[in-house]
Amino acid sequence: MRNLKTVLFVMATFLSVSALAETKIAVVDIGAAIFGSEVAKKRQGELQAQSEYASLQAKYDSTAADINALQKEAEAKRLTWSEEQAADYQKRMEYMRADIELTARKLEGEVRGLQNSIVKELQPKALEALQELVKQESVDILLRSEAVLLADPSINLTAKLTERLNQKTR
Repeated sequence: MRNLKTVLFVMATFLSVSALAETKIAVVDIGAAIFGSEVAKKRQGELQAQSEYASLQAKYDSTAADINALQKEAEAKRLTWSEEQAADYQKRMEYMRADIELTARKLEGEVRGLQNSIVKELQPKALEALQELVKQESVDILLRSEAVLLADPSINLTAKLTERLNQKTR
């Protein structure tokens, strides 16, 4: 009786292992596929070419350069400054930091708005392309790449999804 249980257990284990071996698992990063597409790259280029965005970026870069120059000046001369000069430096740095933070928030808002519009535009086509790809590749289990700790690169469908999405949006 005991041997029979052992044999049944071993057979059940082999059957479940063989069933698992036949299961095809893949991973995908839908966001990376969408933002890696030609359409997304084109929209990003269009945003960067807009005069309002370009002027915000120029202001950010200019303020960052001013902050760096002021910090270098402070490093070189701080020990010789009077209290009034040190207070003036502190005040100028606070104003510049506030300016750069505001400009950064504006730039982030522009980028976030673009990202939302890209996702809204491309997500339906990406999901359709993903379903086709899963069927073509005979995938049984599809996981988000963010949820996977370690995976062989050969089971990552992100590049194939980007390619298929590019074909659907031409």
